[in-house]
Amino acid sequence: MTDVLTENAPQTDAPAKQDGPSLSDFVSRAANGQAADGRRDLVGITREELTELMAGMGESKFRVKQLWNWIYNRGVTDIEDMTNISKKLRDRLAQDFYVGRPVLTADQKSTDDTHKWLMKFHDGNEAETVYIPDRNEDRGAVCISSQVGCTLTCKFCHTGTQLLVRNLTPGEIVSQFMVARDSYGEWPTPANGIRRLSNIVMMGMGEPLFNYENVRDALRIAMDGEGISISRRRITLSTSGVVPEIVRCGEDLGVGLAISLHAPDDDLRNEIMPINKKYPLKELMDACRNYPGMSNARPITMEYVMLKGVNDKPEHARALAKLVKGVHCKFNLIPFNKWPGSDYECTPTNDIKKFAQILLDNGYEAPIRWPRGRDILAACGQLKSESQRQRKSRVGAAGNAGGCGKSDAGNEGIVAAQ
Repeated sequence: MTDVLTENAPQTDAPAKQDGPSLSDFVSRAANGQAADGRRDLVGITREELTELMAGMGESKFRVKQLWNWIYNRGVTDIEDMTNISKKLRDRLAQDFYVGRPVLTADQKSTDDTHKWLMKFHDGNEAETVYIPDRNEDRGAVCISSQVGCTLTCKFCHTGTQLLVRNLTPGEIVSQFMVARDSYGEWPTPANGIRRLSNIVMMGMGEPLFNYENVRDALRIAMDGEGISISRRRITLSTSGVVPEIVRCGEDLGVGLAISLHAPDDDLRNEIMPINKKYPLKELMDACRNYPGMSNARPITMEYVMLKGVNDKPEHARALAKLVKGVHCKFNLIPFNKWPGSDYECTPTNDIKKFAQILLDNGYEAPIRWPRGRDILAACGQLKSESQRQRKSRVGAAGNAGGCGKSDAGNEGIVAAQ
């Protein structure tokens, strides 16, 4: 295992200067993708808005194509490196814009090659991003966060014990994938389609459909064929069941859908996932049946964390098979990884296998997703809180700037290279 803290991580305990922008100004600018000096981050601006910005500068659409190529195909981080753009225009752009990345404050790699990054945004908030390599092929998925914190209170998820701080911007969302590419040197975008970072899964911290517009814009940037160029078939979005946005997501993006299900009936799901009280299972299953693009060839993934004595009995498996009737789907069975303060335990392995067999006998694939990255606390349910604690103990950082403990990428499920 490797564990590296970046040398240039900003210090949070230094006394604040009195003659610069106020903290409220700084936070407001950061939320809008602006640096402390007021310049705007080009990462995360939609192609349509970039076209408007260039038109306002008297530039043609061709400039948009050039900028897009430099930022998202070649991965440059300095406007000065955009050498096919005139020096005059580069200087003009640099006055109002920059090409940003989150600050990398921790970089860890597991013995099983799972890779985890802790990223700090302009306002001091942090999120974790995880790369999960495929076990059988030279490719894998990057698990991305959509919020700092979470509004949901799922009982088995550590993030559910912590408050939502804010939504991430489109730039902060897509830049997590760009940092992963930086780490693996995967620029420019491979023209032959062969790449290690082959998939995106929106399964990190937060509920993506509670930040839908920003997630939508970030994924459209990632899917753009002239830039990062990740096929919609290699993107999966996981939701706890925000019913009104599910069909909209399918119509707008057409990406793969994963449902954090975890219970076969309303009574149990109400208990462990309170969002079910607002969007009960009948409504959720109806939304799944109407999800655009769902088919036998591209099933919806039903994520199911195995909780000993709670949702893991044979009758639960049989009830699940009845619940999803008419939905082209498969199950991912997730062994629960205990976190500090949790009262839940993981179902024994033999019982998980029996549960899977019942689903298989009823016609549903139900692979068991064995933990990855446990030695760097990147497995299901083990993210940010522990890495934040360890980082503080080593570098003496003051306080959790983000106000949130960990990503729920684990218990919401990581689906690599589908």
